[in-house]
Amino acid sequence: MGGALPAVRNLLKVWLVLAGVCGLLGALGYALDGYRGLEILAFGGLLLGVAVWWSADRLAAGLTGARELVQGEAVGLHSTVERLAVRAEVVKPRLYLISDGFPRALSAGRGGRGSVVAVSTGLLAAATPAEIEGVLAHEIAHLRNRDTIVQTIAVVVGAALIELTRVGGWFQRALLFVLGPVAAAFVHLLLSPKRELEADRLAAELCGSPHGLADALVRLDQASELIAFQANPATEPLYTINPFAEEGLGALFSTHPPVEDRVRRLRALDPEWPERLRAA
Repeated sequence: MGGALPAVRNLLKVWLVLAGVCGLLGALGYALDGYRGLEILAFGGLLLGVAVWWSADRLAAGLTGARELVQGEAVGLHSTVERLAVRAEVVKPRLYLISDGFPRALSAGRGGRGSVVAVSTGLLAAATPAEIEGVLAHEIAHLRNRDTIVQTIAVVVGAALIELTRVGGWFQRALLFVLGPVAAAFVHLLLSPKRELEADRLAAELCGSPHGLADALVRLDQASELIAFQANPATEPLYTINPFAEEGLGALFSTHPPVEDRVRRLRALDPEWPERLRAA
């Protein structure tokens, strides 16, 4: 299994973001009302940070329109998630379903019991069992590395800034022109494409083979080219691959490495697979 370094690094990012928010609000409070304003706004920032931490999974589920999938609805899927969680040495996340024909999956939350993995009806209908297992393993790898809390914070802040432009009325486009790059910069400041490569590697280890995930990535990439996907572009970091067309505002939020590079790296984990395929 991968080391603890990614998890430690991600937890450090969370603390730095919290300290930064409290510092900015404290500075604003001091400018408005001296030390009294500093204490009030800094404490308010701390409460806001705790609220986001505690409700990160529910916030992400709300942004994507997912609902909890109880065990009786999908016993096999729950069994797969539980088996992978045991292998990854993490608490089994709650399983959610996105009622959408576009094949996609995501993970979110603070980790432990406050985490979710969501899959769409489109993914369950289009992917093979091995591909679904690979995608689930990828999302559980994010949970193990504590990527999810950083991703969720980045998405919540980015999505809030994008939604804030809607109050601009006639000035919505101008606000989007200003706040869109600010939101994207915040997302990129917190998230590195390397997190996806590490999650891919760990997913291959959890599944005992890299090919289920590699095949799933190819399938998801093909679907993204054939089916238009509409949502807040700030949610891009949550998904297994980037489901948005890389143009306009969507291009600003792209945090995933190219699918071709990810598939090549996964196949390289099993360099003898072409020979076995020919022999079959």
